[in-house]
Amino acid sequence: MATRTAPGRVLSESQLQELLALTKQADTVELKLTVPDANQRSAVMALGMDPLEGQVRQVVFFDTPELALYDAGLVVRARRVQGRGDDSVVKLRPIDPSHVKGKLRKTTGFGIEVDAMPGGFVCSGSLKSAETSGVWEVMRGERPIRKLFTKPQRALFAEHAPEGVELDDLSMLGPINVFKLKFTPAGLTQRLVAELWLYPDSTRILELSTKCKPGEAFQVAAEVRAHLGSRGVDLAGVQQTKTRTALQYFAGELAASS
Repeated sequence: MATRTAPGRVLSESQLQELLALTKQADTVELKLTVPDANQRSAVMALGMDPLEGQVRQVVFFDTPELALYDAGLVVRARRVQGRGDDSVVKLRPIDPSHVKGKLRKTTGFGIEVDAMPGGFVCSGSLKSAETSGVWEVMRGERPIRKLFTKPQRALFAEHAPEGVELDDLSMLGPINVFKLKFTPAGLTQRLVAELWLYPDSTRILELSTKCKPGEAFQVAAEVRAHLGSRGVDLAGVQQTKTRTALQYFAGELAASS
C-alpha cells in the first residue's frame, strides 16, 4: 500500500515502518496540517503570517461528473498563478514507488512525494509542467482541455485513465480561489507554506505545510510540531483534504444542475 490513515491519529509500528520505507524511495516529503476553522485566525496571528505577502491562485480540476478519475487514482489539475503564469499536473495517487516504470521515473517534471499528516500519509507521483498557458481560455470554453498538457502528460493520462475517457471529455471542476503564503515563523528555521482554500459555499481550509528531504522528515516533523504546539496551533483537529473537498463540492454542483 502507498496510503494509510489512522482513525486514532497514532500510526502503528507497521505503518511507521511503511512510511519510512516510502520516504526512502521518494524525492521529497511534504508535512501537512489543516487548521480547524475556529482556530485559523489565532494561528495566523500566533505565527506572524502577513496576508498582504500572499499570492493569489486559481485552481481548476478536470474529472468526470462521477469523479471516475479520482476513484481510479488520477488527479488532473491546472492553475493560474499571480505574477508567475500557468502550470499543470497529472498526478497518480496513491502509488507504490517500486512499481513506477523507469522511463516515467526519468521523465523531466516527474517526482515522487510522500504527504504526511497527523494520522496518515499518502505517496503520489506527479508529472508537472510549468510551460502551460491558456488556462483562462480553457475556463471560458475557448480552448480544448488537452492543450493545457504536454505530450508526456497526455501519455500518462491515457495510460491510467478509465477506458474510453479522453481529456476533452472531462468536466471542469472549479475554479477555486487560493491564497498562498511562504513564511518563516520567528523561532523556527524551517520555511512554512500556508494555503487558504476558499470554497464557494464559504467553507475554508487552511493548510500549513513544509517540504524537506526524505532523510530529514522525522526530525523536521518533530521540530515543526513542537513549534506549532508552543504557539497554540491546534494539532488535534480533524484533517481535511483540499483536493477531495474541491472535487466533491464541484461534482455536487454538476449533479444538482443536471
